[in-house]
Amino acid sequence: MTLRNSLIAFFLLLALGLSSWSIILSSKSPTITMVTKPGQPDAIMEDVEALIMNKEGKPSLKLETPKMIHFPENDITELMKPHVVIYRESPEPWHINAKHATTHKGVTEITFWDNVVIHHLADSDNPNTTMETTILTILPNQKLARTKEAIKVIQPDTTIHAIGMLANWYDGTVKLLSQAREEYVPNS
Repeated sequence: MTLRNSLIAFFLLLALGLSSWSIILSSKSPTITMVTKPGQPDAIMEDVEALIMNKEGKPSLKLETPKMIHFPENDITELMKPHVVIYRESPEPWHINAKHATTHKGVTEITFWDNVVIHHLADSDNPNTTMETTILTILPNQKLARTKEAIKVIQPDTTIHAIGMLANWYDGTVKLLSQAREEYVPNS
């Protein structure tokens, strides 16, 4: 009988030990490590709408895109058909549309390309203005927009063609860099 009791005690202790070990193993949360190959995205988002606020809690930039793809290598995000709204002290914001854009390190720099259109509705200080170019880079923190490419500026009764542009949307100034020529185009 002592052998039988010893065997029962041994199997009970073995079962208790295995049960305890199983409980300890199952209570540890698994560690998930995401490994991406160079050049592969780590995130894809659709129907994105992001609003960036300034220090006073007012909107400074709004970004909308039907598709956004982030690449961890160099922290670059590709945007498809982006629409960016830049808010300033003026009652009317600037709107930027393009077929493509990339952002670098969050939204510290955004480069638009392929059919870039910048539009500002008329307000008390500025006329209705549309600008068209092939490439545009904006630096939201510095409140600057620039291009070295050909640009067309359209305002009521006036069309200006130039090469290169530097715009400061904080103070509303636009500087055309070279070869600026103006056409008077009266409205019919």
